[in-house]
Amino acid sequence: MLMDATNSILTQIDSAFQKSSGVTTDTRMAEKGKLFFALKGEQFNGNEFALQALDNGCLLAIVDDAIIAAQSDLCIEVPDVLIALQSLAHLHRSRWDFPVIGLTGSNGKTTTKELLHAVLKTKFTKTFATRGNLNNHIGVPLTLLEIPQDAEMAIVEMGANSQGEIAELARIAEPTHGVILNIGEAHLEGFGGIQGVLEGKRELFRYFEQPDSRGIEVFVHAGQPVLIEISNSMKRTLYGTSEHPPFIQESQNQNHQLTWEAHDGQLWGPLQPKITGHHNHENMMTAVAIGQYFGISSSQCSHAIEGYSPNNNRSQWQKTERNLLLLDAYNANPSSMSTTLKHFAGTIESSRHSDICILGDMGELGDFGMEAHERLLHLASELNLIVWTVGPLFAHAASIHFKNVRAFGDLESARSALKQEAWTDRRILLKGSRSIALERLVDEL
Repeated sequence: MLMDATNSILTQIDSAFQKSSGVTTDTRMAEKGKLFFALKGEQFNGNEFALQALDNGCLLAIVDDAIIAAQSDLCIEVPDVLIALQSLAHLHRSRWDFPVIGLTGSNGKTTTKELLHAVLKTKFTKTFATRGNLNNHIGVPLTLLEIPQDAEMAIVEMGANSQGEIAELARIAEPTHGVILNIGEAHLEGFGGIQGVLEGKRELFRYFEQPDSRGIEVFVHAGQPVLIEISNSMKRTLYGTSEHPPFIQESQNQNHQLTWEAHDGQLWGPLQPKITGHHNHENMMTAVAIGQYFGISSSQCSHAIEGYSPNNNRSQWQKTERNLLLLDAYNANPSSMSTTLKHFAGTIESSRHSDICILGDMGELGDFGMEAHERLLHLASELNLIVWTVGPLFAHAASIHFKNVRAFGDLESARSALKQEAWTDRRILLKGSRSIALERLVDEL
């Protein structure tokens, strides 16, 4: 429950925020002029660092520990620091009158957010977006508090591990427009299965159905029946198919070029974006569709899409001295890994039989984990890919059903094996969850 805007403590914190240089929850970033919010977690207690933050020059430290609060007049005690942070962010956001785009989905959130940012800022130079993937109950408030009141546009990425979280983020951020990119097999453990994922992501659209919602319109990929169904009663903009452009008109996988058709039927391209894969074509079209809704020209959209360069290990072709890598090691779930495997296999010329995929374990799948890892190894086998895996889940699945898969329990074991192989002239896919950190193998490739 957020603090009421008339709460005297929130008023005091807000008054200090107006004079501050921002907020932080990390003592390493606690510096002169900032407000420090002493968050607590399973492995840390920010209250213990509040006085250090004040010594570093912070204007105030917001704490929920009475003993710490009593040690300095610059400590403000609240019942719950997280709620105080979220309440301040909500109060700050309530003063805006520019569009706020809420964006969620099982796959592609961060890439689409960055593509959309690139498109929108061609017209709205003061467009602000979630930094990195700060998209949870802490990241969204921090994102909102970084956006100035004179901004022209904001893009707020929203992530969730279980039902109820997107609804809470929407209440804090009050988006005026929304987009659900897709419904896939992500965070199955927390959501309790694919139906739970649908219900969780749907919370963003349900926010717009409330009588007091500030929402105006949602954007829906017309090629996704589930999204069409759950938005059927809403004011919406459809995109992504020949009946509802913009859409990808053609794609030439071998050189990663694409052509897209605008609302007026004009074709744009061929473009050669720096990210690859059919899933990223959908991400691009989402950015273009929303951009054109806000008056961005087709020419500006094309230029922004082609100019976008990822720097976060997402769908990047990277040439080393010996091999060509498709690096997609920022995160993974069954849906995104399946799509990436199919795309990678589609780029392999019939004359090549030496290309390899290195797959890392996927997290947060709970009881669905073993079946999901086995299913992906079956897919890789059907695609005739040479497969190495990293992590205990893939290793267990391989030991039972896939004797031709080279499986390693951890990254260091895989690294040692790669040193012995010394591959050259290979195309290699690296795809795995963030916790596996497959990008650390690049030096051996």
